[in-house]
Amino acid sequence: MKVAVEGCCHGELDKIYESISYLENKEGVKVDLLLCCGDFQAVRNEGDMKCMAVPAKYRHMQTFYKYYTGEKKAPVLTIFIGGNHEASNHLQELPYGGWVAPNIYYLGYAGVVRFKGVRIGGLSGIFKSHDYKKGHFEFPPYSPETLRSVYHIRNIDVFKLKQIKMPIDIFMTHDWPRGIYHYGNTNQLLRKKKFLRQEVESGILGNPAAAELLDHLQPNYWFSAHLHVKFAAMMQHKAKNNAAPKITKFLSLDKCLPHRDFLQIVEVADRPGSSANLEYDPEWLAILKATDSLQKPSCNFWNPPQDNGLHTRWDFSASEEAMMEVVGDLNGDLCIPENFSLTVPAYDPNHPQPNTDPAYSTNPQTTELCATLSLTDIYILAGQSEQVYAEEGATGATEEEEDEDSTGSVDEPSEYPTDTSGLSSSYNPDEITIEDEWVEEEDEGVGCAEEKGTDAVVPEGQVGSQDSDRDSSPQRETTNRLILPPPCAAPESEAPLRSLQPLCLPPPSASLSQGSSEEEGGFTPARVPKRTSGETTQGAASHTGGTPQIKRRNQSIYTAVEDEESEG
Repeated sequence: MKVAVEGCCHGELDKIYESISYLENKEGVKVDLLLCCGDFQAVRNEGDMKCMAVPAKYRHMQTFYKYYTGEKKAPVLTIFIGGNHEASNHLQELPYGGWVAPNIYYLGYAGVVRFKGVRIGGLSGIFKSHDYKKGHFEFPPYSPETLRSVYHIRNIDVFKLKQIKMPIDIFMTHDWPRGIYHYGNTNQLLRKKKFLRQEVESGILGNPAAAELLDHLQPNYWFSAHLHVKFAAMMQHKAKNNAAPKITKFLSLDKCLPHRDFLQIVEVADRPGSSANLEYDPEWLAILKATDSLQKPSCNFWNPPQDNGLHTRWDFSASEEAMMEVVGDLNGDLCIPENFSLTVPAYDPNHPQPNTDPAYSTNPQTTELCATLSLTDIYILAGQSEQVYAEEGATGATEEEEDEDSTGSVDEPSEYPTDTSGLSSSYNPDEITIEDEWVEEEDEGVGCAEEKGTDAVVPEGQVGSQDSDRDSSPQRETTNRLILPPPCAAPESEAPLRSLQPLCLPPPSASLSQGSSEEEGGFTPARVPKRTSGETTQGAASHTGGTPQIKRRNQSIYTAVEDEESEG
């Protein structure tokens, strides 16, 4: 089947679907599935915008609300994970995943589903060490600290994913697995993103938890975004159990902007006779049931159980009996019900309400799934612990603290710069700019408008094979000898959180109703359209010295800055 992979969405659904339609007509192909790798921004109304970790002046209503209300319907089944710029109050309603609009499915904090027999998994958010061992304690309305910590991944979700034993075909994360840059054209990456050199050379670029999952899951494909750059790599894993070593094809893509590589078609072998509907995965649901009691909505550190003599159980992988039990719970029907419904009023362009407060409620999809499988609604659990959390006076990390102790995502200029950004010599690693609306002039003096961008391509063929536009690095010649380091040992566990008092969340309103180069693997090369922009773009400035020259794009969206800054 044809799978369209998109990098950072940032609410540009109309433009992404238009690009897919253009590509289908131009190349004579039919896209079966769209995968979006984070920063989806499922913003339903003005209140949701206040739950995104961006300054107010950079919050703009994009086009998702049209799909939420039913004014438009996604022309292709869309599956996405969360990133670090999301309407977190919306996504928290669906901790186990669910429909955010008809034909648009969110994978939850972590999740695995099946489509045409292909197993697709994902992990939402980005890595930050100071929040990694905490539970999902955040609950709206958010404080300045929890507005940011809410999208940081947690070890409980990674632990669940590590219980998977059956093969995974596709896996998605927003930030990159740490070390993956050593398996592609590193030199070309550093030519595009000069400020990544220090992190690459010191080995701290990327998500260490994702690296552990990459070693454990060894999927056929791994898709990411976050750094707003096209980068392809191929990793050959160390052989396990006398089996042939597996190969993972990694691809990261850009943000949806003109002249950027934000979309790529990948040919993925489906399984004949499999359902054409989106389906639950029995192994994953069995793991959710087995680990349900481990979920603690606490800001205290939690360590997963391990075989150290201190725990009665440490293996929560799914047995055949457990999977059959899940199938029985679903009455033998694994198809994910199309039970989307509106839970908050949608944005009305004719009657904007900029002072709307963020809304939150239970989601019927989560309620139904929890009732069916006897799961705990993590969102309600977080609401129950909110008062306890406030009384204990626990706080998340500030921007400065995140800069100091982060060992995950790269330190980099904020995608949405704050008014105080110029007062600090360090960058907030959460909010990644990576020339989001800027165009950087390279040393060669070639501007983005003059570049003939090529599509990001998942490398095919044998390990170590080279592609003329991508593999100039001698490092690629040793790819077949590289293996991913083994995962770190899991720390000891701690005492469970004390029981919490019940909390009643408001139910959904009853008045709301549902309204680059060629592929080497034989697939006809499909060029991603470089969408035109009606926005004014100034001509390329002459290059002066070693400092990159920058110019503003999207004048109609972002206000012009008075003093242009280099990206460091």
